[in-house]
Amino acid sequence: MSAAPRIAPSTLFTPEEWAPFQTRPAWAGPLLVVHCWGVIAFAVVAGVLVPWLIPICVMIVGTRQLGLAILMHEAAHGGLSKTAKWNDFLGHWLCAVPIGADLGAYRPYHLTHHRFAQQPEDPDLMLSAPFPVSPASLRRKMIRDLTGQTFFKQRILLPLAMASDKSRSNSSKGDSAHEYEAVVTGRSILPFLAVNALILAGFVAAGVWWAFFALWLLPMATWFPMVTRLRNIAEHACVEGSSADAFRAARTTRASWWERVFIAPYWVNFHAEHHLFMHVPCWKLPALHRAVHARPQAAVMEVAPGYVSVLKTATRRPR
Repeated sequence: MSAAPRIAPSTLFTPEEWAPFQTRPAWAGPLLVVHCWGVIAFAVVAGVLVPWLIPICVMIVGTRQLGLAILMHEAAHGGLSKTAKWNDFLGHWLCAVPIGADLGAYRPYHLTHHRFAQQPEDPDLMLSAPFPVSPASLRRKMIRDLTGQTFFKQRILLPLAMASDKSRSNSSKGDSAHEYEAVVTGRSILPFLAVNALILAGFVAAGVWWAFFALWLLPMATWFPMVTRLRNIAEHACVEGSSADAFRAARTTRASWWERVFIAPYWVNFHAEHHLFMHVPCWKLPALHRAVHARPQAAVMEVAPGYVSVLKTATRRPR
């Protein structure tokens, strides 16, 4: 097995320059979790009070459900708290379980991705390898996401397929950029159902039972899978030389304000910097981006001006 190429911080920074990226206040990670749930609650209340806002609220809630997945990812790197137990509690019960994930299953899977990024042993290679695809192919995938077909496959078909080795082997042959989610969702069905039953009970107690389906379950079944797909495409698809050069292991996408609201929360768009130095907290990635790009070595890094540009690249067939 050939591990992904790496660089040391000393390649770019003096110890004094690097020191700010190694510190993290104890309140920052928990505050992000509170912020994410606060945005979800605000969008739900807005949709209940002003029903014509529901389509926008669905997109906001779905993006913050992705935000919970991103914060679970932060916890997988130990980034939500300096205390391991508190980090794992926040990352698992407040971020992973409500969206059907499992931090314990995700962490070794994701760290393997970092160790072998874009190598044959990378478990996420299936997400980027098929690209570029035709515009029609991408359109079909996004339609499956937005119509709930991807959600049905993740939450129903794949967990059932994992019940037997034969079914699991057959499911790996399907054409889906989300099949890797079986690793995350397969061990978390009962906790997912239990926590969502509590969330439903809260909606019922508030007298708005219908809002659970319209403003929590519907975003999870539609917008969340779609923006997860966009995130996966933007991070690694169509980055030439990504398996051989640490500076090209991933792509950074310069997200506008509306893309941060509806597609890429919590600085997930700074993925090239995350792969360079994976233990830098997510809220410090913008500063890391500026610091890295002040060095000449950063000239080779893949940086897209926005997600529309990424999709154009991902659907551009080579001549």
